[in-house]
Amino acid sequence: MISASAQHRKRKSRTKAQAAKPVPPARSATWKVAPGLDTKLARFQAVNMPFNQQGLTPKEIQLVNKLAEACRYLDSIYWRQSDPEGLNLLQQLEGSTNPRDIALARLLIINGSRFDLIGNNQPFVGTEKQVPGHGLYPHDLTREEIETYVAQHPESKASLYNPYTVVRYRGDVLEGVPYHIAYRSFLEPAASALREAADLSDEPAFADFLRKRADALLNDDYYPSDLLWVDLATPRFDIIFAPYETYLDDLLGVKGSYGAAVLVRNDAESRKLDLYEKYIPEIQEALPLDPADKPSKTGQPTPMEVMDAPYRSGDLLHGYQAVADNLPNDPRVHEKKGSKKLFFKNFMDARVNYVMLPVARRLMRPDQAAQATADGYLIGTIMHEISHGLGPAYARTPQGERDIREAIGPTYSALEEAKADVTGMFAVKLLVSKGVLPKSRLEEFYASYVADMYRSVRFGVGEAHARAEMMEFNYLAEKGAIEADRGADPVKAGRNPGATMRYVIDYTKMPDAIAALTKELLEIEAAGDRQRAENWFAKYDKMPSELRVALDAAKDVPVDFYPVFSFPESVQ
Repeated sequence: MISASAQHRKRKSRTKAQAAKPVPPARSATWKVAPGLDTKLARFQAVNMPFNQQGLTPKEIQLVNKLAEACRYLDSIYWRQSDPEGLNLLQQLEGSTNPRDIALARLLIINGSRFDLIGNNQPFVGTEKQVPGHGLYPHDLTREEIETYVAQHPESKASLYNPYTVVRYRGDVLEGVPYHIAYRSFLEPAASALREAADLSDEPAFADFLRKRADALLNDDYYPSDLLWVDLATPRFDIIFAPYETYLDDLLGVKGSYGAAVLVRNDAESRKLDLYEKYIPEIQEALPLDPADKPSKTGQPTPMEVMDAPYRSGDLLHGYQAVADNLPNDPRVHEKKGSKKLFFKNFMDARVNYVMLPVARRLMRPDQAAQATADGYLIGTIMHEISHGLGPAYARTPQGERDIREAIGPTYSALEEAKADVTGMFAVKLLVSKGVLPKSRLEEFYASYVADMYRSVRFGVGEAHARAEMMEFNYLAEKGAIEADRGADPVKAGRNPGATMRYVIDYTKMPDAIAALTKELLEIEAAGDRQRAENWFAKYDKMPSELRVALDAAKDVPVDFYPVFSFPESVQ
């Protein structure tokens, strides 16, 4: 931490330097830029994520660099999916040394667009409002228009709803242009880089996966390489490299956005995960759900790895900084192989130390804030990722078996994140009751879960994870499991008189409330009931004014962090 005197000397030094060398004019001077760029930027903590080369051979270092090169091509695609105009502005700012331009460029990179992720997606440059289809659909197209068009042209549905097509007009005709055609100029060099990385790998299975994934980039068939990826056994190096997530698609909720991460295995932390894997079939069977909607997990491997991520791009770089992933999302892979759970140790440490625990100390009663821990959060995160693979594989609708994501539509992302949250905590309680986890730590697990809830809701309901946890907070508050600490004397409670109110957990009410919410969310997914999902979130996803005021006590704590990598930042 920089001392006040050091900051003062730095400001004086900067002032002298500025006096000696005029500041160049801002390239963004003619743009409509929202006021308070520095304030907006201060909400994000810069955190160095170095590439630790210790113990790696020169060939392995070359491999990691080649994987990072491949990732940068996917970042160029992501910008075109997210906000092509934002990319145009970013490219105009490249090389500018004007402080306003530098701050604006950094905000564009953090958000992956011109729209403020934690400001309800309002534009911070320009006046154009964010469209739900981003760059994946024509800007003026609505979901109702697509559904009407498909009803009139049923032969078009497969193409328009395909997760790997960009929807475009050709005259009056709506068509789905395959990703491998729309983005071929970036996918071809990305595939070449993966093949070159494969030649550098000493792990045959990983090399085989890289070559098959390179093929998938050029034909949009990820299933064969997904099966190989899930089967990788304790790889020294790994990579996420696909259009997996649908967070960008607020129109139909089905289009995948490209994301990538280079991963280096953390052996010591990975070995700790063995405890949980063997209980996954029992957790699935114990879920409060019709047995017909709980496909057996017995005999199905569930690979879990703790990795450090020295580089990320695409939807894993911009916006909400994920600390774990459960992939792939293809239900066919889930049925045959399960899914892979990845935990990003360096990103998790940054979230806990810079954001979660500081926020907890501002909003939770001191004794309960002290119960929130990094290890309690890690266990909750492990169970969250495991729970993404639990519950129904498909929705059983009146029209027959359907993909849950397609059946639920745009609300799916928030619904699935909430399901993983509460099912994870349901599973934690089950493991405690079985003696797998100590009963003495149950309050720690609940406190860590709630602490992260206060961190997440600061994003606002425009972000899927935040919308999920806002709903969870309101439901748990309705059930009395979380309540305002109104009666406590502020001094005895560790607050200054007049300080913002804090919240307290009723640990006795948490298990039943969590179980009831788990049942509700699992049933919505099992039925593929879009209206029920939308009604549920409409009831519970609004931030109470009291909580909004309470969050002001943490306004000096970063809302999130952004990674600073050892690798070059570039987008074409």
